[in-house]
Amino acid sequence: MIGVLVVDDDVRVAKVNAAYVAKVPGFRVVGVVHSAAEALDRLAGAEPPVDLVLLDHYLPDGNGLGVVRELRALGRPCDVIMVTAARDVATVQAAMRHGALQYLVKPFSFAGLRARLEAYAALRRTLDVGGEAEQAEVDRIFGALSAGTVEPDLPKGHSPTTAELVRQVLLAADGPLSAQEIAERSGVSRQTAQRYLKLLERTGRVRLSLKYGETGRPEHRYVWGSPAAP
Repeated sequence: MIGVLVVDDDVRVAKVNAAYVAKVPGFRVVGVVHSAAEALDRLAGAEPPVDLVLLDHYLPDGNGLGVVRELRALGRPCDVIMVTAARDVATVQAAMRHGALQYLVKPFSFAGLRARLEAYAALRRTLDVGGEAEQAEVDRIFGALSAGTVEPDLPKGHSPTTAELVRQVLLAADGPLSAQEIAERSGVSRQTAQRYLKLLERTGRVRLSLKYGETGRPEHRYVWGSPAAP
């Protein structure tokens, strides 16, 4: 069983998240806490072991990124999935750089969390085999947690991490964005942003609209979401 620590400042939300976790086979909740200090105290304990932390960013005595930094500094061998309403790209990037395996934006459904937990369980099974890995196996390990985010099977040459970053930029936007605006907010090149936007539009995850000016060609603008999108 994979032991999960739920960290959320909202008692009601923490209870719901814990109930979600308990419904996924192979997982059990080993603790529910509501602050950064409580999370670090619980993670310092040995029993029952914590394998995965579902971590909110907004906490009364700090934030989730601070907890992740402290965990890494202490060398705690547990994984983190951010579960938060923080949508700004700077926080998403910081979470990635500090080693969060996934980033789930509130509000979310049980199906959304279940997909990520099941992908995490699959990743652990792959890593438990040990030994050496060829490039194909390495690619499969790094792509394991893309399930349930943007595309479970991205075409060759596309990174799940970059696709997810583009998704987060669009989710955080107040309205449609141009490829140039998406590139600037995500930190990728305009050409890369256009390549991923075309892919996401083809798969129905992104809607394209045209903005007509007084002269010249209309500007392509993009927004996340379609009837089939999560």
